[in-house]
Amino acid sequence: MPRYAAEPAHHHGNAPHTAIVLVNLGTPDMPTASALRRYLKQFLWDPRVVEIPRAIWWLILNGIILNLRPAKSAAKYAKIWMAEGSPLRVHTERQAKLLKGLLGQQGHTNIEIVWAMRYGNPSISHTLDQLKQKGVERVLIFPLYPQYAASTTASVMDDVANWVKRIRNPPELRFIKQYPDHPGYITALAASVREHWMRHGRGERLVISFHGLPQRSLLLGDPYFCLCQKTGRLLAEALGLTAGDYLITFQSRFGKAKWLQPYTQPTLEKLARDGVARVDVICPGFVADCLETLEEIAMECKEAFLASGGKVFTYIPCMNERADWIAALSNIATNHLAGWPLSAEADAASFARAKQLGATN
Repeated sequence: MPRYAAEPAHHHGNAPHTAIVLVNLGTPDMPTASALRRYLKQFLWDPRVVEIPRAIWWLILNGIILNLRPAKSAAKYAKIWMAEGSPLRVHTERQAKLLKGLLGQQGHTNIEIVWAMRYGNPSISHTLDQLKQKGVERVLIFPLYPQYAASTTASVMDDVANWVKRIRNPPELRFIKQYPDHPGYITALAASVREHWMRHGRGERLVISFHGLPQRSLLLGDPYFCLCQKTGRLLAEALGLTAGDYLITFQSRFGKAKWLQPYTQPTLEKLARDGVARVDVICPGFVADCLETLEEIAMECKEAFLASGGKVFTYIPCMNERADWIAALSNIATNHLAGWPLSAEADAASFARAKQLGATN
């Protein structure tokens, strides 16, 4: 088997161009046990996601988890599945289309905008293969994780690096690592909260819930916890909240190990028992609605809060296709594209000058 993939045919006279790859976590192809088993096997076998010795984890994953969890997870996905497919997939694809349109309006006409999933389809390697076939020479990898974590952003970097290992002539690559305090991101988050309050009224507490990680990750030097705290603090400041008006919590705990705290659902239950009748919950770490927001927060946590004595629970949707969020995506992307030609005219002019100087490709 060849060490490197075959290079696409080179066409002289074609100016190189640029691509942005929006990358999200991933989703099963269908809300079925078989599809969830494939998805979970890929997701949970990533050593960035589960840092347990491989031999021990292989036995746990294949002997227990993949036999018990797929059917349960499939039932949860079925509750939120959209006509077009998984919400995460639908919103990520829409964001890519809207970003392409906005960049085009701004004159950045030589940029290909595509999307990929770290786990599931379309894969990062498949997406990069397609860009390679199109002659793309510059690629910006844009993970849709505002807060860096080794289990998310670094895993994307790993997957891109694995693709590069089999490419003889890889494109120039740039990565966006994080943007937890980007003004456009914070502004869009705050605007979504204000608009929600205008339509539905304001709760007594704003619970700002982020996806959790094992506590061990913080002790090993992962900055994720601190980045979440920064985003939560900046969002509260933008909304003019005092310390008693909001809480920062962590959701989606998996397994028996200690995870980042406080945990979201127990916090909501305690608020209800302490007499807080009305809460609003937002999940800034997710820029597109998905299982963790629509099922875990908007359904499970709502039920737990009401069962503990709470009266009104409202979930504030992710930014999804909000115009201010797409504008923030554009701003973040163009900042990281600095120095690359962003219009067909600029790229063509550069290529023409090279031809005049005798370049043959």
